[in-house]
Amino acid sequence: MTIVQWLLLPAFIHVAWVMLLGFRMGRARTGAIRAGRARIAEIALDNTRWPDDVRKFANNYDNQFQVPMLFYAVLPLLLITQLADIGSVVLGWAFVVGRIAHSLVHTGSNNVMRRFYGFVVSLMAVAAMWAWFALRLYVTG
Repeated sequence: MTIVQWLLLPAFIHVAWVMLLGFRMGRARTGAIRAGRARIAEIALDNTRWPDDVRKFANNYDNQFQVPMLFYAVLPLLLITQLADIGSVVLGWAFVVGRIAHSLVHTGSNNVMRRFYGFVVSLMAVAAMWAWFALRLYVTG
């Protein structure tokens, strides 16, 4: 595989993960309505009315559009400038592994400290991607 393929593979995996989370959220919401644990009239204007076990799926799904936007912003810049390298690939993989770990804890036991570790891994990885990109762009070329 080329460096471009290696760099984009974590993005494809993250997109697939987000789709899976969306389906899991939909299944949890549908199940809550069918079981009478949530009423459409109550949740139509207030997402906080979902049961807690269902809200954690929605909260995690929303999380996938916060810090990850920084990941998706740096990818095309690395590609356009042709500065993608093994360092950016490793950081991309660390980012996705951290996001998946965060999601698994968030939608599972929801242990806040364990979840935080996954968040920190992904946040530090994307921060390092941006720093590495800036270093390569302005200092080392």
